[in-house]
Amino acid sequence: MTNSITFTNPMLEQRADPWVYRHTDGYYYFSASVPAFDRIEIRRATTLEALRDAEPVTAWAKRETGPMSANIWAPEIHFIDGKWYIYYAAAHTSETNEGLFDHRMYVLENDSANPLEGTWEEKGQIRTQWESFALDATTFEHRGIRYLVWAQKDPSIDGNSNLYICEMENPWTLRGEQVMITTPEYDWEIIGFKVNEGAAVLHRNGRLFISYSASATDHHYCMGLLTADEDADLLDPASWVKSPKPVFQTCEENGQYGPGHNSFTVSPDGKTDILIYHARNYKEIEGDPLYDPNRHARAQVIHWNEDGTPNFGIPVPDGQGVAEVK
Repeated sequence: MTNSITFTNPMLEQRADPWVYRHTDGYYYFSASVPAFDRIEIRRATTLEALRDAEPVTAWAKRETGPMSANIWAPEIHFIDGKWYIYYAAAHTSETNEGLFDHRMYVLENDSANPLEGTWEEKGQIRTQWESFALDATTFEHRGIRYLVWAQKDPSIDGNSNLYICEMENPWTLRGEQVMITTPEYDWEIIGFKVNEGAAVLHRNGRLFISYSASATDHHYCMGLLTADEDADLLDPASWVKSPKPVFQTCEENGQYGPGHNSFTVSPDGKTDILIYHARNYKEIEGDPLYDPNRHARAQVIHWNEDGTPNFGIPVPDGQGVAEVK
């Protein structure tokens, strides 16, 4: 029983784009978008359930004007080569408000052992091929090479965002050419907006899986999946196979709407994979769904199909305990 995983959804209310990273110190570190979109909070706890009551610490707050002064979205905390990094997207204010959704990707660095302490240093903008709408940067290492995966608007492609991958020179600098690995093309990826965003990487069973989210942020929001062999050239678009159907989506029966923008973590013993995501518990939204604050952070255990692919199941109802005893 000591290795049981227990948590009840929602994990944290009004925390969209949730990111959970389990570190070697035994803590789960949590970051997410806050409803005001004005700062980056982080917190930690030794269990997923305890994150709900963990004291948040403000790592960074938006500027008053200019770059990084509006709509701070989807921060992710990572530990790379002995230092902590936070990847996030930020827009800018202007007299005409034209920049409120003109996001770019930025990086913070902290060399403290505990990232809730110390100083977060701005490492600047991640420079990509275009100076265009870009967000949801995530990073991973595979066979000694660090990669960045992110969503960006290609000025020559109709739509909001595609997913790209590129090698990294260091945690805030790309190296070489960026490559598009998916663009919104299926019906379920283009409802409301043509969107592929919110990538997360999982390496299991000889394969690399990249989950991502698609369509508008209402009840149509859902998750897709890219798969590549671990021996493949990850910078070759042909290495990535896209699922033709969503792998995680709204379940009206369970009262869960628009699940997506996920991350992956593991049980305390490291043996069970856990899906972290956000969803609402109602369908009808007044006004722009982006400004509806009730995308709550949730979690559930990932199961595995016989062919070695992840089975995310369906979003579990609120208030239902989730447990798996090892």
